[in-house]
Amino acid sequence: MLKVLYCVIRRDLLLAFRRRSDVLTTLFFFIIVTTLFPLGVGPEPALLRTMAPGILWVAALLASMLALGRLFALDYADGTLEQMLLSSEPLTVIVIGKVIAHWLVSGFPLVLLAPLLAVQFDLSRDAIFVLIASLLIGTPVLSLIGAIGAALTLGVRGGGVLVSLLVLPLYIPVLIFGAGAVGAQVSGLGADAHLLLLGGVLAASAALAPWATAAALRISVE
Repeated sequence: MLKVLYCVIRRDLLLAFRRRSDVLTTLFFFIIVTTLFPLGVGPEPALLRTMAPGILWVAALLASMLALGRLFALDYADGTLEQMLLSSEPLTVIVIGKVIAHWLVSGFPLVLLAPLLAVQFDLSRDAIFVLIASLLIGTPVLSLIGAIGAALTLGVRGGGVLVSLLVLPLYIPVLIFGAGAVGAQVSGLGADAHLLLLGGVLAASAALAPWATAAALRISVE
């Protein structure tokens, strides 16, 4: 199963790098949104520090949603997904591989860019470290939950709007704990509690989301 997992991740990464425009769209959206807010709000450092956690996390959440449509749609269009369903390998393993590849392409780059963009909000070094930690824990949750919505709306007309309506309510706890961790660190309260809660959400998502996604894929293909 580890070999299957590696092959799925490698295949999806190769396909993603052949479509660099899709990857760059997510990154540019994240950069543009986080850059426009300081220009519109003004240069007041205290106000920027207060707004930074929410702005950075909302931008990361929306940017990750842009990539959900590519998670299964292309494989569904060319028939690859049906072959995966007929494979003797567990579908949950294939789903985990695709979610990991999706996070490496759409979530991990946001984690790398976040410290650079956080500088314009005058965040301290400790707050930036907490921001990185919260994004490292939280963005995989966005991919795992988003995979369920992408599988449920597969092949449906207007699926992009439907997946947003399905996953946004489930994203709210991740947004609250992720932005709350950075906000607590900025205010001097400490971010440990928020990060632990975010880790609990990640553990629950990792345990349940692959099976839910696999079941949703079978329903959508049938």
